[in-house]
Amino acid sequence: MGRALLILVVHDLRQRLRDRSVLIFGLLVPFSLAFVFSLAFAGLEDVELEPVTVAVAAPDGDEYAAALVGTLQALPAQDLPVTVRRAAADEVPGLVDTGEAGVGAVLPEGFGSALSGGPAPDSDVVIRVGPDAGLSGDVVADIVRSVVAQMNADAAALTAAGDQAGLSEQELGALAQELGQVSPEVAWTGSQVEGEDLSFTSGIVSGQAGMFLFFTVGFAVLTLLTEREWGILARLRSLPVPRWLVPLSKAVVAVLLGVASTSTLLLAGGAFLDGVHFGSWWVVLPLVVAVVVAATSVMFIIVKVARTSEQAGMAMSVIAISLGVAGGSFFRLPADGWVAQVVQINPVAALTRGLGISAGGGGLADLTPVLLSLLAFTAVVLLLARVLPNRKDAL
Repeated sequence: MGRALLILVVHDLRQRLRDRSVLIFGLLVPFSLAFVFSLAFAGLEDVELEPVTVAVAAPDGDEYAAALVGTLQALPAQDLPVTVRRAAADEVPGLVDTGEAGVGAVLPEGFGSALSGGPAPDSDVVIRVGPDAGLSGDVVADIVRSVVAQMNADAAALTAAGDQAGLSEQELGALAQELGQVSPEVAWTGSQVEGEDLSFTSGIVSGQAGMFLFFTVGFAVLTLLTEREWGILARLRSLPVPRWLVPLSKAVVAVLLGVASTSTLLLAGGAFLDGVHFGSWWVVLPLVVAVVVAATSVMFIIVKVARTSEQAGMAMSVIAISLGVAGGSFFRLPADGWVAQVVQINPVAALTRGLGISAGGGGLADLTPVLLSLLAFTAVVLLLARVLPNRKDAL
């Protein structure tokens, strides 16, 4: 049986390697697209924040307002080129309109006292961003909003804790003033392993490799339909070998071609494109094998439901593009919410997520959730392929 399987695999491998479609869709097209996209969107990762002046109107003697101003003044230490300019409340709109300040923030009178007695409404704080402030202005405005929201949350938590502890209004006010003297710290941090994102170019290479992987494995598995139409499948089944050996040989060929093409694309991306890095290949290779097996399993559903090889080819294209887009081959989908949870079971998204973990220095243990999700995806898809009724007798 092993020798028969080897003969079938070697025969199919020769056929596929002679077919230029595997070379074109498995290597040339995805690498060309990744190269073009990397050129077209080069520089998006090297965003530099321009210097921005923030006009702040804060009431004198207000410790909470002073803490917020102190937070803004500390931003240059975090590589945010921010200059804080104190101004009167009625001057701030004019400074923003004339472009002398990119961002204006007006903290109302009683800002701190309102926080000492309980949460203050956010609408009392007026924030204006000038049309020429750019990304720096938006970042600074979001920081101001976040600091005010955090102060409100802290004030609410302090009030609740004071009520439970039985503190008087004077004790609660003193404690609030003490906390208000501390400026909230703003710091930029990056994840190291779990959920680590790939660079933009690495994500493009990963996405293209994942999407065109479906074409590579499809060319190997969907030949079952072509061989059925040409009568080859009937002759193979007349041989003294188990019936399941033929589809198994197609799956083995698909996995071999898929692993070879995906590995070559990832290696070529790292060698010829700037900023592409996927980490240790001892970690990447098991991920690639798991993704290829998952993509191959999808092809057996197509074999089950397609009536002709033309229908199978169209279905393969639709599935490859749909899963590729959903998996981030061209752009990243939102990472929060139930949509993100559904996308994570997509083999293309799993490849990108797994490569992000390996690129961040993660090992096989860090990759376990991704591998388990791919295993579950493969099991469910193969079960569906097993229970679906045959449209034609290809399996």
